[in-house]
Amino acid sequence: MDKNFQEEQFTGIIKFTPPLYKQRYQFIKDLVGKYKPKKVADLGCADCTLLWMLKFCSCIEVLAGLDICASVMKEKMHRLSPLPGDYLQPAERSLTVTLHHGSVAHKDPCMLGFDLVTCIELIEHLDQSELKKFPAVVFGFMAPSIVVISTPNSEFNPLLPGVTLFRHPDHKFEWNRAQFQSWALETARRYDYSVEFTGVGHPPTGMENVGFCTQIGVFVRKYPQTSESAQSEKPTEAVYKTVFKAVYPSLKDEKYLQNAVVSEVIFIAQIIKRSLLDHLMSEHEEYNDDPTERKSKFQPSMNCFSEDLGKRVVEKSMEPFVNGNVVYIPLKTIFSFPKVNRLCGTLEKLCKLVAGKVALSSDGSAVMFNTEHENEEN
Repeated sequence: MDKNFQEEQFTGIIKFTPPLYKQRYQFIKDLVGKYKPKKVADLGCADCTLLWMLKFCSCIEVLAGLDICASVMKEKMHRLSPLPGDYLQPAERSLTVTLHHGSVAHKDPCMLGFDLVTCIELIEHLDQSELKKFPAVVFGFMAPSIVVISTPNSEFNPLLPGVTLFRHPDHKFEWNRAQFQSWALETARRYDYSVEFTGVGHPPTGMENVGFCTQIGVFVRKYPQTSESAQSEKPTEAVYKTVFKAVYPSLKDEKYLQNAVVSEVIFIAQIIKRSLLDHLMSEHEEYNDDPTERKSKFQPSMNCFSEDLGKRVVEKSMEPFVNGNVVYIPLKTIFSFPKVNRLCGTLEKLCKLVAGKVALSSDGSAVMFNTEHENEEN
């Protein structure tokens, strides 16, 4: 179902700015910014809007969505796929996005090991048997560090035009604040979590006593999960069906890292080469009035190193130089540039990544460019 559309229908008089669903998603984004989870699962992910927003959070490396309705997920799951720009400029972090078709009342090992689990406007869609199993699955089996649950606050309903019983025809119940807090506190006690209550969607002035339109419980696990407890209930087989999976290009993948490093090395080397040749040309032009002197002064600059001396300079110096028609740019020089240094970490790694991808000196310590073309142009 489209929760967002339903909400907009009945909030014609009470206008939430931003819209209520955006406030809920922003609450999750702010929480991600605070706690920096690496693995996040959204239960009841519906049209994947929250997952799409979270994929831009640089701390997240694994995103998973689960919903009982596969068709709703499939309608917009293409938004979770990498874009051409993701391949042209791979991120330094890895990112895998997976969507599963299944029920939150069932346990599946693919949902183990998450730092944050979100259940946005989910529990009110569960029937009594599913709601009874829900805490054991989420808090007992999945046992993430943080669980966020949002649900309608029924005390707000009289302020919403057109709402007679529930806000959505699929809702099985809607709790007031006391009911939600009683359920949340008991669940937290049973599974060793603490819980704090808040919400989004402020009431109109003078009606503050009804509370937020959406009530939220933030559960934080009190104790780190031990490996024994994590494995104690692990089922032997998967029950969810994977309907989508995307692995984003990442610089943690050697292939993408090599492409990025080679491109950066060529870019930097071209700049250094151009600067060096421009310097030599300016030196050459100082002697335009005396062709004899120009030749005697300029030519040694272009051939200022014998072959043996050139090797020693490449090995021991970071200074680029010209020998005949070849410009030598030591990899040590290129490695000193911050981006290359950050990408490679060590000079040895840089040498390994560019080997066979760019023209190198015989000892592999410098990038080489032939200047014959430049000389013809000049």
